[in-house]
Amino acid sequence: MLDVIKHWYRQRFSDPGAVALFLLLLFGFVVVYFLGHILAPFFAAIVIAYLLEWPVSRLERLGLGRGLAAGLVLLLFAVVMVLSLVSIVPSFLLQTANLAREIPAMINRTQEALLTLPEQYPELVDVTLVQSVLDDFRGRLLGSADAILSVSISSLTNAAVLLVYLILVSVLVFFMLKDKRQLMDGMSRFLPRNRELVSRVWQEMNGQIANYVRGKVIEILIVGVVSYVTFALLDLRYALLLAVLVGFSVLIPYIGAAAATVPVAMVGLFQWGFTPPFFYLMVAYGIIQALDGNVLVPILFSEAVNLHPIAIIVAVLVFGGLWGFWGVFFAIPLATLVKAVLNAWPGHDELSSDTNN
Repeated sequence: MLDVIKHWYRQRFSDPGAVALFLLLLFGFVVVYFLGHILAPFFAAIVIAYLLEWPVSRLERLGLGRGLAAGLVLLLFAVVMVLSLVSIVPSFLLQTANLAREIPAMINRTQEALLTLPEQYPELVDVTLVQSVLDDFRGRLLGSADAILSVSISSLTNAAVLLVYLILVSVLVFFMLKDKRQLMDGMSRFLPRNRELVSRVWQEMNGQIANYVRGKVIEILIVGVVSYVTFALLDLRYALLLAVLVGFSVLIPYIGAAAATVPVAMVGLFQWGFTPPFFYLMVAYGIIQALDGNVLVPILFSEAVNLHPIAIIVAVLVFGGLWGFWGVFFAIPLATLVKAVLNAWPGHDELSSDTNN
């Protein structure tokens, strides 16, 4: 067994570049795993910097200085975000509170509907099982409603911390955009001399991450706006709240779409029952999801489409379990990184040819 391990080690780690890449990936994993919660503002700044790099580079090509272009783009981004939040957040919070108040009534209607099942199908449905499921469901929903409606001093503290984080992230984004070349040159000084493999993987991943961040933001906006317009035209209650939920559900491939279907169907069912408007809603929602998965995603994420769905779901589960939100957000780029490393890693034949030469 020990000889097998030694033979495998010589095959895979004879190249100094492979060793450098392995140590760099191991170092990055350890830092993110143990310091991920502390570095959350830094990760947020990286995402926004990738998002804003494209307009900054275009302004720089038009003759503006890097610092001036970064400042203008960041200022415009901040103005758009503030206007969006001012116009959306109040309605979003109001709809959330109203939905929380209606949860008990929804539970009662669900209970009445489900308790008729044992009478209609006594051989298939057990009344005790239905009652236990309803009690658990009631406890969870009422707990969520109480959490939404409760306002405590800690929420004010969290708002102050969020304000500090916003300022910190803005400063980080500005300097990441302004001093991008200096930062990249400074980081390269800490890399080992045998970094051909590291450079190859980085060049492949840098462009893919930038495209992924921009594409994911565009996908969230398109799906959210189209969902809101559709829900509003159908006169669905809590249209804004559900549209925001559907928009952000695209962060989790496959799983998010299925999870967002439940609240949309529940609200529509409680509002209309099993009537034609409910089925119109579900058909429209199904069309939105189909267009997103079969048209929008292939256009925005051509590289990610090359990944097998099983690989994407496993990446979401693994990286989401390790790093929470950021693991879920970067699940596809991280899966692509794993694929790029495996493709770039020198195999046995390549190592043998290098040794013979």
